[in-house]
Amino acid sequence: MLSLSGEGLGYLASCRRYRSKRRFVVVTIGEAARRSGVGIELIRYYERTGVVTGPERSQAGRRQYCAAEVHVLRFIRRCRDLGFSLAEAKSLLGIASSEQLACGDAQSVGQRHLESIRQKITDLQQMEAALVQLMLPCKAGQQDCSMLDTLLEGPESDWPPQDRCLNI
Repeated sequence: MLSLSGEGLGYLASCRRYRSKRRFVVVTIGEAARRSGVGIELIRYYERTGVVTGPERSQAGRRQYCAAEVHVLRFIRRCRDLGFSLAEAKSLLGIASSEQLACGDAQSVGQRHLESIRQKITDLQQMEAALVQLMLPCKAGQQDCSMLDTLLEGPESDWPPQDRCLNI
């Protein structure tokens, strides 16, 4: 069962419990995808991989989503939009489903993710600087290109020039 407590989500159990009494509106997977912003195949993937447990099905075997289940899908989409991995999104979903206040746990997951983002930014800045340096000596219209030469051979080439057979 998809589960999550908190504002707008705590009624998921009720959604399941009273669905047969038609107290809750149910929607198809297509409508759940539209409302959550998560593609149909991605919803199925989340179910297959255990990120979420599939919803109840109609007698015809079609998935039936209630509002709370769509809300959970939206939660996961927001996590993914912020770059959280599926494992992190699942962890945050578990924290949010907890009966106890778990802001510290959520903050811990968020802090680890923020550190990862900052490291990626640092790595990208280093790649940018290296590429700028690589491109500086390049002049358009020349036959020889120092950038391509460096990329083809690199400074770590262990072949003496006379033994290199690469001729592009």
